[in-house]
Amino acid sequence: MASLKTTREALFIGHASGFITDAEFLLLHQENSSDNLDFPYDNYPRFSLQDQSEADCKANFRLEKHQVGRLVDALQIPAIFKCDQGTICEGLEGLCILLKRFAFPCRFSDMIPIFGRPVPELCMINNTVIDWVYNHHRHRIMDWNPNVLCPIQLENYAEAVFNKGAALRNCFGFVDGTVRPISRPDENQRVVYNGHKRVHGLKFQSVVIPNGLIAHLYGPVEGKKHDAAMLAESHLYDSLERNAFSTTGEAMCIYGDPAYPLRIHLQAPFRNRVLTPQMLAYNSSMSAVRSAVEWLFGDVINYFKCLDFKKNLKIGLSQVGKMYIVCSIIQNALTCLYGNGTSQFFDLDPPSLEDYFA
Repeated sequence: MASLKTTREALFIGHASGFITDAEFLLLHQENSSDNLDFPYDNYPRFSLQDQSEADCKANFRLEKHQVGRLVDALQIPAIFKCDQGTICEGLEGLCILLKRFAFPCRFSDMIPIFGRPVPELCMINNTVIDWVYNHHRHRIMDWNPNVLCPIQLENYAEAVFNKGAALRNCFGFVDGTVRPISRPDENQRVVYNGHKRVHGLKFQSVVIPNGLIAHLYGPVEGKKHDAAMLAESHLYDSLERNAFSTTGEAMCIYGDPAYPLRIHLQAPFRNRVLTPQMLAYNSSMSAVRSAVEWLFGDVINYFKCLDFKKNLKIGLSQVGKMYIVCSIIQNALTCLYGNGTSQFFDLDPPSLEDYFA
């Protein structure tokens, strides 16, 4: 079967050779046209950040205009992105396409007035930038990051947590799992169905530290997987055993909900049937500070609403897991620039954007 491009070229050749009349050419040309080619993208100028107002820049990209350039430099975005089929765009434009796509659920056709490109180009550029950010920066949150998890900083995090009323003096962060709903797949529905949340979804495990950063992220895994199973698969505890120590050699820990096992570097609430007043006080004090991890889950979705539109998150058609990881990386960048509720709650400033991505 001939491709659409081949058919259209044959029509032009046939018309030029006199094999088909003008009326036949117009009719056949219209029948073999692509919806994507009918968008009037040529009526719009190519993207220029300078032409964007401050209000539009904040609404479209979640950043002020001057902060977009800082993010480009911090991420070390290349001067040019080149897609597999040959489309080329500047690095700044490519990052802005990604930011606009994630900021709110929208069709690529809705982005044409901003970028002056057809739908296929916008889609391919967006996927290319997602792949680039994932490949070059995923290690910052998917591996142990010594830039934010060195012994001195672990002590600072633990002190901030203790100062907010926590019973533990050596707790530097909090771990929890989150389910991101997706469109119901056609096959293997049971694998991604989470009975607790009653949704089809993918699960991620996050470690949050008091300065508002996502220090470690694992996933995606199938929605039915238990948090304890994710902990084992992520090898997070192995990293804690190797690296989670203070400058004096004291074991530092993270805190999780009752789904997690009790270990030296991983603490959890008391789960006895009969709890003493001291046990209840301990659970209450740790629960009050552990809610910070839930705030970060909300921040990622609030800033990148595209992740909350499950009907557009289809396994096999979208890079669902990779999208969440990339958004988490950019969320850390936004935290470095503006802070968030977690950093304000613990009164601990995040690092600068340049220091985090150094």
